[in-house]
Amino acid sequence: MARVSTAPLTSSVAGRSVVASRPLLANMKLPLLVLFTFILLTQLPPSECREISWFPSMFDSLSNKTSQFTNYVRERGRRLKNFYVDNVRKKITYYFSNNSTSNPSPERESNDEKQARIKRKFRDFVEEARSSENKIFDSIAPGGMEDKCSDDDPTIHMTTPQLIAIHGYPAESHTIMTSDGYILTVHRIPHSKNSSSKVSPRKTVLLHHGLLGSSADWIIPGPQKGLGYILSDAGYDVWLANVRGNTYSRAHVSINPDTFEFWNFTFHEVSQYDLPAVIDYIMEAKGWDVKINYIGHSMGTTVLFALLSTKTHYNKVLRAGFALAPVAYMTDIKSPIRLLAKYSDNIEYLMKLLGANEFLPQNAVLRWLSKHACEINHYEEAICENSMFVLCGHDERQFNKTLLPLILGHVPAGASTKTLVHYAQEIKQAGKFQQFDYGPVENFKRYGTATPPEYPLHKITLPIALFGSENDWLASDIDVTNLYVQLVNPIDHYIVPLKEFNHIDFLYAVDAPTLVYAKLMQLLEEGVSSPYSGDILDSNILE
Repeated sequence: MARVSTAPLTSSVAGRSVVASRPLLANMKLPLLVLFTFILLTQLPPSECREISWFPSMFDSLSNKTSQFTNYVRERGRRLKNFYVDNVRKKITYYFSNNSTSNPSPERESNDEKQARIKRKFRDFVEEARSSENKIFDSIAPGGMEDKCSDDDPTIHMTTPQLIAIHGYPAESHTIMTSDGYILTVHRIPHSKNSSSKVSPRKTVLLHHGLLGSSADWIIPGPQKGLGYILSDAGYDVWLANVRGNTYSRAHVSINPDTFEFWNFTFHEVSQYDLPAVIDYIMEAKGWDVKINYIGHSMGTTVLFALLSTKTHYNKVLRAGFALAPVAYMTDIKSPIRLLAKYSDNIEYLMKLLGANEFLPQNAVLRWLSKHACEINHYEEAICENSMFVLCGHDERQFNKTLLPLILGHVPAGASTKTLVHYAQEIKQAGKFQQFDYGPVENFKRYGTATPPEYPLHKITLPIALFGSENDWLASDIDVTNLYVQLVNPIDHYIVPLKEFNHIDFLYAVDAPTLVYAKLMQLLEEGVSSPYSGDILDSNILE
């Protein structure tokens, strides 16, 4: 219990002290002395050198009144403190942090004004970095990530197969080599844990994670929540991809993973080498007559569109595509990644800013983005320091906070800086869905044109369903709608019926099973449009 001073009563407002009048204090001297003596002796806890059991019991009857008085004083003190914090300190802090009397108060600042302020700060940040040869980065950015979550939960350190196994599901790991020498690990739930037969079902689905993700994305929420488990329980043979460079695919037959040569790839190389290798491997394992359902999230959809528009025979190999938070066009971006778009034509400099090889979560630029993205959205500190949440966004009310330690143990799983630059280029180039821009000279050498070729989406004949949301930071409703009208054989354009639903929520949201997966399972089971006749075929025919 706090001590109560017997000094003259004062109240302080904005630095001014008001002392009670002396005559009043003189008349109240004896009652106040008795009262404060009582409070002092009864409210302080006993110590080794002081006992209060001798205190006269006649004062016990006054304890209730005294308690009320004490609480009243404390409440008034709290109100005074809150008034000071809200009306004095916050305004002063805000004033000096913005260095301008023309800035509106934080209560009146609109979201557009906040966004403009963040852009100005980022521009100044980059300019100062240029002049000081990047030394400013670590002084202006917050400190390195600190995982404050408990290590008591052993699942934090488990691999994807181990996480699957602890819930009683069968788990497999498959090693695949791409035609350009990258060694990938693909995980699998071959059948449901409740299946009477150990033979894998013919119904097959390939789940592909997004930027900075891994196979763990689909099973982190656990049974009945994670899409991997839901599909397995529904009788599907579930395959979980991992792209080059992430936790499970960080190897090459001849290139050291610590070199730029290893990390010299974007989502284009993933679409041309990784995804075909995984699909071919599944076909070889199950038979070339099997039809694979493809489900991707974020970059997992980007690589599907790039593959189907360039290696068009895969339109006949797959059964259907289901794109969660699809990313192709990028004209309406809320993610902090938009701040990098301005510098995307200076590849060398941007790679220097972000790190030439792997896009590291400890990178100072990311920490800067984390700090200021969190300033806008008031995320938890641990989430603010996680690159995937910073770049993609999530709905705080839909986030299951008990998953945070497990998520932080698996995300980010790794990605190349060049992939991030590729996305930044798409934002800068009015949202064109095109290959990597190396500049006019190098583009001529690689493509035969001064500008990189756009992916010909009109060549995609595979039936595809798009799942979008109105609040998606990376896949806005405008861009998803634009993509939908470009598709030759669309199944559906489903918009999640929750306005706050964001990019990461497709994986981890509390209500994802009802808001997203129920519709997904319906489309999977009902059948899809034929790319040739436009008729609806029963799912059994295509499987």
